[in-house]
Amino acid sequence: MASNPGETIAKRRTIRVAYMLVVADISCLFMQFSVTPQLTRTLGLDTVGFGYLQTLFGILQLVGSPIFGRISDQHGPRAALALSFLSSSFYYLIMAFTTSIPFLFLSRLPSFFMHGLPGAQMIVTDLTSDKERADSLGILGLCFGIGIIIGSSLGGFLATRYGLYTPTFLALASSLVSCMMVMAFIPRHTKLQKQEPAPGQKTSRSSSLFSFSELGRLLKFPGVTAIFVIKVLSGFPIGLFMIMFPITSVDFFGLDTAGAGYLMSYFGILQLVVQGVLVRLLVRRFSENALLSLSMVVSMAVGLAMTLMTNVFHFCIIAAPMVFVMCVSGVITDSILTKSVPPSDTGAMLGICATIQPLTRTIGPTIGGHLYKHYGVPSFGFVNMIISFLILIYVFKVHDNKKHGKS
Repeated sequence: MASNPGETIAKRRTIRVAYMLVVADISCLFMQFSVTPQLTRTLGLDTVGFGYLQTLFGILQLVGSPIFGRISDQHGPRAALALSFLSSSFYYLIMAFTTSIPFLFLSRLPSFFMHGLPGAQMIVTDLTSDKERADSLGILGLCFGIGIIIGSSLGGFLATRYGLYTPTFLALASSLVSCMMVMAFIPRHTKLQKQEPAPGQKTSRSSSLFSFSELGRLLKFPGVTAIFVIKVLSGFPIGLFMIMFPITSVDFFGLDTAGAGYLMSYFGILQLVVQGVLVRLLVRRFSENALLSLSMVVSMAVGLAMTLMTNVFHFCIIAAPMVFVMCVSGVITDSILTKSVPPSDTGAMLGICATIQPLTRTIGPTIGGHLYKHYGVPSFGFVNMIISFLILIYVFKVHDNKKHGKS
């Protein structure tokens, strides 16, 4: 049944607002990230303490992501996003008046519900068809890249020109405005009421916001566990390398703080181009399985190049295919997973997907530090090659099984 033109316009407006909210949310977050290292040094927090601070942030996000997804499914994305931006506002408010290390750790507590990007993903997933989903999720990645560039550049400029706490006050004001935009422009519910689960898909009956049985139920849907494991493994080696980048940029590449910042901006620009142009073209022309296989082939090449990398110029060349792998595998796996569960559970599924980055940030420093200390930068490349090869073999095997099953 064709959609009402008025409803279509309203959906597009809601999706555009979601895109704007992601840019604002990520810009504020990276404005804060750009000044946090200097702030911690000013307060007298050493490297070990900074590691504890990052681990606390990762753990809170890890535990909060599935709960946030369940809130969106049960109470709607407007309530979930409003909660996210209110939490962000408390985060920046505490940071704006932080003058001691205990307050610095206290400021991390609101991050339990800070999930602006997953909240926008939930809206896009609810309001797009299966064919449109990968493309629309790709645009969210483009917004993420824009936020990185704006936040990193603006945060450093404001902190240098007007003081260390200026970016935090601006982020606080932006989060409050974003919260008002959510209440004004995001509908209470975005799930299509006429959508029915596919045969064999049981919808959630639990009202609990956090239930291991509910998480287990989602992972039992056909193909979900396999794709989720692929999503975790495909980004893990590159994630380890990026976690260790602040150290490798100094020890291995010989960059100063400014040089490392420029390199991260370059990384953000690459994401804009790849996510905003290349990925959108590819998802319109090729199947998801084909793109997932392609990303693993490119990932193997990236791993090989990392084992041979010796200077920052080499990294600048490798960064392009590296960003391609991150963008394509991330968008495709999100798209497949949200199609594999009932419409009523897409928020919970995206909440589970959102735990991957916090999990990497939590356990990554230990694993990445061990690899770098004992085996050097090439070890990240070897791990990436091995994992990508195994995933590629598995994807081909699944594809062959489907072909034989149809025949």
